[in-house]
Amino acid sequence: MAFSAWFQCVRGCQGRWSLLEVIYRCPTCGGLLEVAHDVDALRSRGPAAWMQLLNSRTASSHWPYGSGVWGKKEWVAPGIDDDNVVSMFEGNSNLFWAHRLGQQIGVEDLWVKMCGNSHTGSFKDLGMTVLVSVVNQMMRSGASPVKAVACASTGDTSAALAAYGAAAGIPTIVFLPRGKVSAAQLIQPIANGALVLALDTDFDGCMRIVQEITEDNSIYLANSMNSLRIEGQKTVGIEIVQQFDWAVPDWIIIPVGNLGNISALAKGLRLLKDLGIISKLPRLVAAQAAKANPFYLSFLDGFREKVAVQAQGTLASAIQIGDPVSYEKAVRAVQEFDGLVEQATEHELANAAARADRTGMYCCPHTGVALAVLFKLANQGVIKGSDRVVVISTAHGLKFTAFKTGYHEDTLAEVEATLANPPVYLPAETRVVRQAIERRLEQLT
Repeated sequence: MAFSAWFQCVRGCQGRWSLLEVIYRCPTCGGLLEVAHDVDALRSRGPAAWMQLLNSRTASSHWPYGSGVWGKKEWVAPGIDDDNVVSMFEGNSNLFWAHRLGQQIGVEDLWVKMCGNSHTGSFKDLGMTVLVSVVNQMMRSGASPVKAVACASTGDTSAALAAYGAAAGIPTIVFLPRGKVSAAQLIQPIANGALVLALDTDFDGCMRIVQEITEDNSIYLANSMNSLRIEGQKTVGIEIVQQFDWAVPDWIIIPVGNLGNISALAKGLRLLKDLGIISKLPRLVAAQAAKANPFYLSFLDGFREKVAVQAQGTLASAIQIGDPVSYEKAVRAVQEFDGLVEQATEHELANAAARADRTGMYCCPHTGVALAVLFKLANQGVIKGSDRVVVISTAHGLKFTAFKTGYHEDTLAEVEATLANPPVYLPAETRVVRQAIERRLEQLT
C-alpha cells in the first residue's frame, strides 16, 4: 500500500498542496496549514502490525529507521527518499522515573521525558530533521527556488536548524533577540556555520522580520508555523506511549511558548487513536511562564479570543513569547484532550527546577515551569496520587549554566533560592573540614 501526505488548511478550507511546495498559510483564509495523511491507507496495516514494526526499528542502525522520528516515517513524511533524509538518529530519548520527586509530592507514578538528551540538546531536533530533509529533497530536485533556510529563535530552534543545515550542506540564517539567549545557545548556530543575526528586539519582533524575509521563496521558513516541524515533534507523544508498552498515561505536562509543541503532541496521540493502537487520550497541560502567559489568559476566558501580550523577561527564555503563532492548533489540542493551561512565577519555576535537581535531574528553566505547574495541580488535588504523569523536559540543563549558577548564588531576580547550595570555602585543615561535614549531615537528618 502506498502512503501519502500533503498540506491542507487547519480551518478546513478546500485544497491540497505538496510537502515540496513553498507554502505556509492557506491561500483562501490565511490560516495555518497542517500535514494530513491518508489514514485509510495507514489502516491497511493493523494495530498489532504497526506496533511490531515500530518496535523492531527502535534504536536500530538501519538507515534512517533507527531514528525516533524516521522509525515512524510512514506517519511523518512517507514521500521523502531515504537518501534525502537528514538525521542524527534523534529521538528515542529516555523516560526518567522521577520516583523520589514523585514521593515528595504524592504522585509516585511520575516520569520525565528527557527530550533534551538529543543531538543539539532540545526537542527541536525532532521537527528540524523533517523540515531539513524535505528542503534537501526540494533542493536536490533542481526545480526548487530555495537557496537557504531561516528561523526566528529564542535559542533552541536556531541550534537545531544550524546543525541539520550543516549536516546537509544547506545555508542557514537565524534571527535571535539580542541579549535574550544563553551563551550556550548562541554559540551553537555560530559553531555550525549559520549566519547569526542578533536583533534589537524580542522574539515576536524577530518572528515578524523572518516572515517578511521569507516572503521571497528563495529563503525557506523553518519556524513552527511551518507544519513540517510539527510532524517530527508529534513523535514525542507516540514515543511516550510506545515506551509504556503502548499504554496511555493519565497526564502529559509540557512547557509552551509559540504553542507548536502541544499541537504536535496532540497530533501524534490523535493518530495513535485513529489507527486503533490506543483507545483513550491523556489529559494535556500547557505550562506557561507568568511573564509570558498569553495562552493562559486566553484559557481563563474560555478561549473566546486570542490574547497577545508584551512578553516580559523570564528565566524561561525559550518560551518568552507574547503572540504565539500556533494558537488555533493549540486551542484545539487543549479542548480535545480535556486539557488545562496553568502558569508559574519566576520564583516557582526556579525552585521547582532546583527541587527536581535534588532528586537526580538537571532541569532547564522551561522544565522548571512544567514541574512548578505539576506541583500546583498535585497540591490542588487535580492530579491524583494514583495518576501516571509525564512531564516533558524540552532542553538539557547544561544549556542554562547561568540560570543554575545564579540560583545557587541567590542572585536571580524575583527568586528566593530556598534550595541554594553554594560551595563552602574552607582552609585546608582536617578539623575544619570535618566540622563542616558534620554540620551538613546533621542538617540532612
